[in-house]
Amino acid sequence: MSMTDPIADYLTKIRNAIQAKKKSVDIKASNLKRDITQILLEQGYIRDYTNFDDGVQGLIRIYLKYDEKQKSVIKHISKVSTPGLRKYADVKSLPRVKSNLGIAILSTSKGVMTNKKAKVENVGGEVLCYVS
Repeated sequence: MSMTDPIADYLTKIRNAIQAKKKSVDIKASNLKRDITQILLEQGYIRDYTNFDDGVQGLIRIYLKYDEKQKSVIKHISKVSTPGLRKYADVKSLPRVKSNLGIAILSTSKGVMTNKKAKVENVGGEVLCYVS
């Protein structure tokens, strides 16, 4: 299987694990995926994650977070920028997700960050995904 968009695959694995009510999901690691996972942890969308070294690429095990009624904390997660159509936003046009109740994750010149942090840092970048 050839992965042309590893971030879309990452988000799809999380979405599928949530629909199947899994406690955790294993995903092939990369620095960008680790950064996105760290943001999801900091924003409270996942319980925890661990990195495993399998001798090749490594794995990230993401522990998903559910409420008392077994509803996922992540209601919606979607890819914005694709390899065929990149979506960029400058600081004046940073996206708002669900009236600022959700987050947009951006890849900027200062690293991967949320739309709220990018506004504080006064930097724009490529909009990777929306999470709410």
